[in-house]
Amino acid sequence: MRKIVYIANTMSKSKKSSKKLDIPQTVGISKTEPIQMDKQGNIVIKILAKPGAKQNSITNISDEGVGVQISAPPVEGEANTELVKYLSSILGLRKSDVTLDKGSKSRQKTILIFKGITTVDNVKTCLQKECG
Repeated sequence: MRKIVYIANTMSKSKKSSKKLDIPQTVGISKTEPIQMDKQGNIVIKILAKPGAKQNSITNISDEGVGVQISAPPVEGEANTELVKYLSSILGLRKSDVTLDKGSKSRQKTILIFKGITTVDNVKTCLQKECG
């Protein structure tokens, strides 16, 4: 009669491998300012999107981000497209100068305005005018 023995390859808790992941981190971006310049010279805007509203509007500007209501529904990127179009019209820029950098499927988004197009102060002023 044969015995079949299964040997499990286990590691004790103290011998877990500790691989370091290469996760790129944005250097030089403050966590408290919603509108700032990154190290490449691009303007970064943190957005708190609220899709499905009656009309496009800026609701507030806080440390967490710029609250933006978007009239398009969050279906197949329609709200993202409308957000970029709305922000470019407020800032007086071409749609090609404003792009969605992060958060395509999230309410927390990051908008990128390419370097040399405008200034952080100009962006803040335009958004504050629209807000209040």
